[in-house]
Amino acid sequence: MRALSRAVLVGAVAAVTLLAGCERPPVDAVQRGYRGTAMELVYNPRTLAAQAEANVPPAPTDPAPTEGPKARDVYQNVKVLGDLSVAQFNRHMAAITAWVSPQEGCTYCHNAQNFADESKYTKVVARRMLQMTQNINVNWKQHVADTGVTCYTCHRGQPVPAQIWFTAAPQDKRSDFIGNLNAQNQPAPSVGLATLPYDPFTQFLASDPKPIRLISDTALPAGSRKSIQQTEYTYSLMVHMSTSLGVNCTYCHNSRSFAEWNQAPPQRATAWHGIRMARNLNDEYLTPLTPVFPAQRLGPTGDVAKVNCSTCHQGAYKPLYGAQMAKDYPELLVYAGAVKTSALPPPVAEARRSVLYFDVGSPTLHGEQEKGLGQLVATMSQNASTKATISGYHSAAGNADANHELAKQRAFTVRDSLLAAGIAESRVILQKPVQTQGNIAGEDPEARRVEVTVR
Repeated sequence: MRALSRAVLVGAVAAVTLLAGCERPPVDAVQRGYRGTAMELVYNPRTLAAQAEANVPPAPTDPAPTEGPKARDVYQNVKVLGDLSVAQFNRHMAAITAWVSPQEGCTYCHNAQNFADESKYTKVVARRMLQMTQNINVNWKQHVADTGVTCYTCHRGQPVPAQIWFTAAPQDKRSDFIGNLNAQNQPAPSVGLATLPYDPFTQFLASDPKPIRLISDTALPAGSRKSIQQTEYTYSLMVHMSTSLGVNCTYCHNSRSFAEWNQAPPQRATAWHGIRMARNLNDEYLTPLTPVFPAQRLGPTGDVAKVNCSTCHQGAYKPLYGAQMAKDYPELLVYAGAVKTSALPPPVAEARRSVLYFDVGSPTLHGEQEKGLGQLVATMSQNASTKATISGYHSAAGNADANHELAKQRAFTVRDSLLAAGIAESRVILQKPVQTQGNIAGEDPEARRVEVTVR
């Protein structure tokens, strides 16, 4: 009995020791308002330590002399920063290389045999991103103030920023091993693994944004248009913003009344401008580059990568904790205007495939898929030499003849939308698919689709 008691005691001590080693360090809280109002920001010291190390900007190189011939007079095909001296221009090109492609070097954007050559799409994109950076620093001071941004703010030494977004493909919300999902969203990293709508970015950070502020003074049956579903979209954007900045709600809101602007911290106004800045960057700079990118750089629905809050912030309440890199590169603090879309080179010749999904028994597109159709129209409008081949599909459930007709009507929906948008009929081709049954039996959302190949 004594041996058993000793064994139990030893086991208990070991368990306590093990659990003590597993305890998380205490979090810190910073009070931002009156006591008792829950106006606190909560921080995890371990997370902050890791972020601090990842948010150290590179040291700037020594300024280059302004004297001497201009870069545009010495180098061929210089369309941005050509008014810098050759020394200043070379300094900036070296900085971009370190910021964006330190491994591949200059050849990530340039043909080593002919730096004036335009054959690499990355050169066209980089030029436009330079103009976008200037636009941010000059026209969006309400958000970036005098701190500004550089290419490093987003890229952090990577050719493609770590935090970007595409229009998400539809989730499969059918039954699974845990039971019927009843169309409920599945946890997604974009919203902190919550079961909120998984694509708040297309809703709020692209063209034709939906209203974020949802406050109603009437009950739903009495005509209120503020639906619970749309409110969940708002929450999904708020979760993204909180995660992106590493803060909680009280960073921008007063806990006494989240809705009232006159009681909110000043950061709320900064965030308001940031949302509109992201829309401007996505609509004016990134989306128009869609035909420039090769197919493998596009998202699952055929759109180009775009920016959101995390692209710059990457977990910090201020990108790089407010390091003022832009002041060391004054050429990024002026804005020379935008290059028109018509000045961009023609798209690469590769075929691009888009897929649009339909509801059961419906030839009409709704919600996110309707936006995908709008992106298809934009792609076709940007390059008059492209042609679209359209094929309609259906699932195996139901009457075969009715399904064949439904698949055809779905293809007609896409065709008619392109024609209504002004796309010439000669550029739109209907093609009967080789296999019209998308599955063996049952109702498969992946089968209710139209495939569009743009060449």
